[in-house]
Amino acid sequence: MASPLSDTPLGRKTDYVDTYTPALLCPVPRWDAREDLELVPDEMPFHGVDIWHAYEISWLDERGKPMVAVGQLRVPCHTANLIESKSLKLYLNSFANTAFANRQAVAHAMENDLSECAGGAVDVRLQTIDEAAREGFPEIHATSVDRIELDINQYEYDPALLRVDQGAPLNETLYSHLLRSRCPVTGQPDWATVFVRYSGEPISHAGFLRYLVSLRNHQGFHEQVIERIFVDIKQQCRPRHLSVFGRFTRRGGLDINPFRSDFEDQPVAGRVSRQ
Repeated sequence: MASPLSDTPLGRKTDYVDTYTPALLCPVPRWDAREDLELVPDEMPFHGVDIWHAYEISWLDERGKPMVAVGQLRVPCHTANLIESKSLKLYLNSFANTAFANRQAVAHAMENDLSECAGGAVDVRLQTIDEAAREGFPEIHATSVDRIELDINQYEYDPALLRVDQGAPLNETLYSHLLRSRCPVTGQPDWATVFVRYSGEPISHAGFLRYLVSLRNHQGFHEQVIERIFVDIKQQCRPRHLSVFGRFTRRGGLDINPFRSDFEDQPVAGRVSRQ
């Protein structure tokens, strides 16, 4: 049986268009996956944003000279749709041989087109390569679970692996570079560093690591995987406050960084070295 997403750009061979074409963008309704998590539209357990970084943006200035930029695209998680990644890559490539007055004009066009696709206001920031480089890779101030020595033999999704340990409630931020999931259309692997910031009973570090590894063959878009992790931790460990932030490695010049929280407005973790 064909996937319902097989007719998206991700599921078929496509030609690259290099003149500005907003129609290349493809929305994917968020609620198909959220219904599987038994979420209710008016009672969402989180707020957040999908932060995209685009490293292959180029256009022409009014004299025909190519210009390049690094883009940050912020899509609120309450928008009706997520933006399918291959369609976004095709759309961004379509700027390559089209002239714009300046960088601000490019950002304005992108904001209008992406907002229409997502069904809500999308913020676009374009930086020069030098501006983006100055931001660098900030130090990670969190506890890694990757150094734990333990036997693992569960590679299929199992939220029951999450548990709490005995101990006083605490505030803690955990992270792991070992998250891997699979694209629901192509089956290709997606790799990420995931940060979990919470307050409440101590989450078992070993259980958290085993749970992340159990997602190794799980199929879902980046945004859906992070929402699943948020819901699973809430249900299994019941923290008072919770944030989950996934920083996925780039594919096709794009990285996607979904952030979901019930107490923070912005993620605290910055770009990691493999991005």
